[in-house]
Amino acid sequence: MRNYIIKLTISVFVLVFLGSCVCEDKTIVPPKAEYDIAAYVWPAYQTEPRWKELGIFGDGKGEWQNVYEAKSKRKGHVQPLEPLWGYEMDDDPVSMEKQINAATKAGINVFVYDWYWYGGRPFLENALNNGFLKARNNGKMWFYLMWANHDVTNLWNNKVGFKGKNDVQWSADVSLDEFKEKLVPRFINYFKKPNYYKIAGKPVFSIYEPRNLVRGMGGSWANVKEAFKYLDTEAKKAGFAGVHIMLNSKVAKGTFKQMNLPNKATATPREISEYLEFDSYTTYNWVCENWSVLTLETDYPYSNWVDFCTKTYDTNKTLLPNIQYFPHVSIGWDTNPRFPMGDYMQTVGGSNPKDFERGLRLAKEWIDKNVRKNHPKLITINAWNEWTEGCYLQPDKRHGYGFLNAIARVFGGEEQK
Repeated sequence: MRNYIIKLTISVFVLVFLGSCVCEDKTIVPPKAEYDIAAYVWPAYQTEPRWKELGIFGDGKGEWQNVYEAKSKRKGHVQPLEPLWGYEMDDDPVSMEKQINAATKAGINVFVYDWYWYGGRPFLENALNNGFLKARNNGKMWFYLMWANHDVTNLWNNKVGFKGKNDVQWSADVSLDEFKEKLVPRFINYFKKPNYYKIAGKPVFSIYEPRNLVRGMGGSWANVKEAFKYLDTEAKKAGFAGVHIMLNSKVAKGTFKQMNLPNKATATPREISEYLEFDSYTTYNWVCENWSVLTLETDYPYSNWVDFCTKTYDTNKTLLPNIQYFPHVSIGWDTNPRFPMGDYMQTVGGSNPKDFERGLRLAKEWIDKNVRKNHPKLITINAWNEWTEGCYLQPDKRHGYGFLNAIARVFGGEEQK
């Protein structure tokens, strides 16, 4: 009887151990690819408890509420948008397993998670921590953080119109001390994940709004540089080659003027980029760079949008000439689900897989010719799930898997139905 109990105990231990090994496939490093296709993730379709502080999304489904409450506001305005998979929560690891499978089949091998910090606390982390990182197959994909350090206004409240929309609810300001003491340890923990995306051995850390960094750190870019240096040092202590800092926002003279840079009136783009000490630059959404093209009276055709924005790659390359620019492709633009019926926001209308595929091919052609030594052929896409901005790769009831299949055709993925 004693021997039987011992054998049974050993058997149970082996089964548990093997079972744990199966579950740990999420720690496998994703395979290398010729092109890294990175889709931004808006982690708002989940039960974030801090929605209550903002007084929105009482249905408990996060910003899905704006999606299914939306209505068509004029002829040809396609609303509400209907996800093919339904209103699944992004903090659900089972749902994320399906999303990861669909993304990787198409050829998307990187998710860029919007990351937030307000009032000394994180915001919307559950989608990454409880959804993606607990999905058993997350090892099939890379991920990295984009610190979306913009103020929280009434943008997400569909009951507030033009008047009052920009009233600040939460400031994005973070002091140098808070950055060092609270944010950096959090970033390092993410960097340590085996599938955290790196360039030349350096974890990629993306910054959305450099002006707000300056504002929060005493109005001094020197303090921001000190923050970056501290993050780099801590990353090296953790065993990495340092940190790859990626700028992810509009770069223009107006940006530089608001960052209190020395000799800002006469500095050349090269001098400015050397002073900033970023390692690369890309775009979050074509709207960030080309808002002036849109008007309140006219819905801009998506086909024209692709033509116009892909021609900006060479211009973007010259803005910060000593660092790598990674090209970007956006899908569309329609933020009307975030506004009441009486307010109509300009859109980029008529987005479709065919024109999107054309944009992808142009981005691929550009990066083939412009990638620098020791840099990946990285292309960013807006977005995986920006439903309330009209930018999403996830399948819907109108196009099915059309946008994902466009990626598959360009980058050798598998088409899906």
